[in-house]
Amino acid sequence: MFAELSVTSNFSFLKGASHPEEYMSRAAALGISAIAVADENSVAGIVRAHARAREIARQVAERRARDAEYGQMGPPVPPGLHRGESCLLYATPRLLPAARLIFTDACPVTVLPENRAGWAALCRILSAGRLRAEKGSCDLQLADLMKRAGDLQLILWPQPLPGQTGADGWVQTAQQLTRCFAGKIHLGLAPAYDGRDAARFAALTQRAARLGLPTLASAAPLMHHGSRRRLADVVTAIRLRRRVDDLGRDALPNAEARMRSEAGMRRLFTGFEDAVDRAYALSQRLNFSLDELRYEYPLEGTETETPTERLRRLACEGLDWRYPAGAPEKVHRLLEHELALIGKLNYEPYFLTVRDIVAFARSRDILCQGRGSAANSVVCFCLGVTSVSPEIGTMVFERFVSEARDEPPDIDVDFEHERREEVIQHIYERYGRHRAGLCATVVHYRGKRAIREVGRAMGLTEDTISALSSQLWGFFSTKGIEAERMAEIGLDASDRRLQQTLALVYEINGFPRHLSQHVGGFVITEGRLDELVPVENATMEGRTVICWDKDDIETLGILKVDVLSLGMLTCIRKSFDLLKTHYRLSHSLASLPPEDPVVYDMLCRADSIGVFQVESRAQMNFLPRMRPRCFYDLVIEVAIIRPGPIQGDMVHPYIRRRNGEEEVSFPSDELGEVLGKTLGVPLFQEQAMQIAIVGAGFTPDQADRLRRSLATFKKHGNVSEFKNLFLRGMKRKGYDMEFAERCFSQIEGFGSYGFPESHAASFALLVYASSWLKCHYPAVFACALLNSQPMGFYAPAQIVRDAREHGVEVRPVCINASFGENTLEPDGHGGFALRLGFRQIKSLSEEDTGWLTAARGNGYRSVRDVWRRAGLAPGVVARLAEADVFAVLGLPRREALWEAKALAPGAPLPLFAGDIDGEAIDEPAALLPEMTAGEEVVEDYVAMRLTLKAHPLALLRDRLTPPAGRAGDRNTAPRGRI
Repeated sequence: MFAELSVTSNFSFLKGASHPEEYMSRAAALGISAIAVADENSVAGIVRAHARAREIARQVAERRARDAEYGQMGPPVPPGLHRGESCLLYATPRLLPAARLIFTDACPVTVLPENRAGWAALCRILSAGRLRAEKGSCDLQLADLMKRAGDLQLILWPQPLPGQTGADGWVQTAQQLTRCFAGKIHLGLAPAYDGRDAARFAALTQRAARLGLPTLASAAPLMHHGSRRRLADVVTAIRLRRRVDDLGRDALPNAEARMRSEAGMRRLFTGFEDAVDRAYALSQRLNFSLDELRYEYPLEGTETETPTERLRRLACEGLDWRYPAGAPEKVHRLLEHELALIGKLNYEPYFLTVRDIVAFARSRDILCQGRGSAANSVVCFCLGVTSVSPEIGTMVFERFVSEARDEPPDIDVDFEHERREEVIQHIYERYGRHRAGLCATVVHYRGKRAIREVGRAMGLTEDTISALSSQLWGFFSTKGIEAERMAEIGLDASDRRLQQTLALVYEINGFPRHLSQHVGGFVITEGRLDELVPVENATMEGRTVICWDKDDIETLGILKVDVLSLGMLTCIRKSFDLLKTHYRLSHSLASLPPEDPVVYDMLCRADSIGVFQVESRAQMNFLPRMRPRCFYDLVIEVAIIRPGPIQGDMVHPYIRRRNGEEEVSFPSDELGEVLGKTLGVPLFQEQAMQIAIVGAGFTPDQADRLRRSLATFKKHGNVSEFKNLFLRGMKRKGYDMEFAERCFSQIEGFGSYGFPESHAASFALLVYASSWLKCHYPAVFACALLNSQPMGFYAPAQIVRDAREHGVEVRPVCINASFGENTLEPDGHGGFALRLGFRQIKSLSEEDTGWLTAARGNGYRSVRDVWRRAGLAPGVVARLAEADVFAVLGLPRREALWEAKALAPGAPLPLFAGDIDGEAIDEPAALLPEMTAGEEVVEDYVAMRLTLKAHPLALLRDRLTPPAGRAGDRNTAPRGRI
């Protein structure tokens, strides 16, 4: 038997040439008993290998069950094997978590944890090195390893020490480590495939014997199969920023650095077979598995209350707050039911964690809204996590908090995008950086990046790379560009280098390139987070992240609270502030007047510029056809115009049924219960799951795997593997196969982008809130929307134009009336006008705006007055003049700019101070030409990206309008230029 203890995957970024999953599949094919994925200073890819190992074990178990039932024999063939490869019967390789540590003062060492304590020590070692360096780097010293002695097995690699050239430099490292790791150090032997391996092995074995170190064998693979040799050279070229042709000795000399079977290893280590046996023997002493990582929630109790008691108390208090006149009996029953289920599954700390984060935000007047699979429940409604009443929808709590799934429920919380950092820093302060960290996001090679970096490594010209990038649409789905199309873009499809490049682009597609920071997924633990997973610095100051992404976290069942940002929440909160200041109205998301018919009338007219989620052109086109008249219509509106339902051909059938053009029918009563609320058309992910369970007889485990593949934003989601199982199940239950095919096609559409009903309900509340504000208080909404930029589909110019069309008086930026933000001021007719603020001026900093408004007093009198009192640089004053803010002083834009250009950065010049040798200078006034209307409009757009003077095309209307009597002849219309 053989175990490979030093695998380098592509999570040793731009070094390894195979995915961790591919190594596991290859190990199953070769009959290897165990492999250690040991990436450089990282365990980022270990969970993916772990998930693949579990999948192989599941496939083997299913195969054994089939063989036992039908008496058939045959090897399971894991996905990813190459043509002609065999697979040993029921091979289930074990994954050994590990990392290859690269030190600044010692030779490399592969560290293999013996148990859970050893894993904690490895994570602490990696965290020390990562936190000492910038993001993406690791500054490890041998002392970091020696501090964590015990429960670790070490493989020492005989390489020169950093900065040295001596071949025996590794001896010094071995002697130092022996003091702390006696009996746990091994010398690794790996072939170099240069014809001198036998002599090298003999010399190292003799030297190791003198040091008392046992040797063990490893192929030290950089790829799971030799076919990846070219890609290995390409990633090396990308890393070193060279062309493949210029790699020289840095290129692989052959394709031998691949994973090998036991027989292959024994051939390579002829005469040293005992080193092969020792590798297997060591693997048998390593019993740690990632399944042992038991994540502990923060307890969230108090000295006087258990988490269960505290959750019940807060929920009951929230019930009184949400229902001042008394909650209906149905709500009481739902609350008791949910609390009982939460208690049974010990999820109280999770809900309390989310509640405490939301409570902090509300204490700081930061608007937030929860969403997610468990957010639209009575418990979350009472805790203040969400403002959507669970009575509105028809969600069943067990679909999200289930005994069938051993994982925490999912709750995402959106916060104002301008103030989310306050919440993030609060989490760090409350739990400590040793207990809280943000998830990572793996940045993969996709699209233009793959074409650009591989093309440069292969020596293609920039023009050729640009031409290939221009064909990105459908590039990876069609598996190539037709020769005719290649000719059209000036490329020779028969060129060998170009063909090699395209093949490598397809091959590298999906490879990890580096780790980035998740948008807001927090992992919070009761114990030390850095003993569960390594922690490292983020690019942004004041943040630390872990090396696992959200999929890895889900695989291990680790709690993640998504602390996300949403620009519309900033807009709504600022709208509420303006309503309170100018109209003496206090509103929250939950207190807005519900089901206002005037609001729905506005939406039916597609009057939705700036409205959350329904402001796109696709939504504007759909609104008059949908004609929403109640809140649940908005839930459907949010969910239906998405790639998933559109791809699954769900939009038109739903509209036809809603408008009575098509009969609403169900193939069975049981499916009618699932699809009744959406007129027989599946629109939500939950419905897709229920169809699989009710219609196709899926088990809870199979439905859960289907749910994972349908996960929103899933890049690698694949539901096609369930097709045969689904169709067989539907046929067994008597459904027509044409209907089954169509049904699965609709479900498969969710693989691109499906939307859960719970998410749609939370977003629908924001749709209604923003629509209500726009409908009844257009000036307030426009002001808040402008103050929340950048966000949404529309530029400030379009927002301002829409506000004016709704009767809002919009006033220009004024040196004496404007503030940093856009504001409301009395319009003289009992209403409010929108005054544009200094933030609309390009390249004007908040600091300069602060000085400008603080020094204004009773008003500025001239350009020079602004410069002298506010202390602004002349260039800043010039930008103010370019924005025409001095018009109130009777200074046209050009004259104000003339005066601003005369300002000196230091003391005033005598010429402009009007004093030379005590005599005043009477300088004649400059006669500047007056700007035309067109020039004024252009300068407004240059300075502020909007204008209040005229629409640009209005200045060309006379040129664009055909002569009278020839309106139908477009070719005779005079041509003009803008």
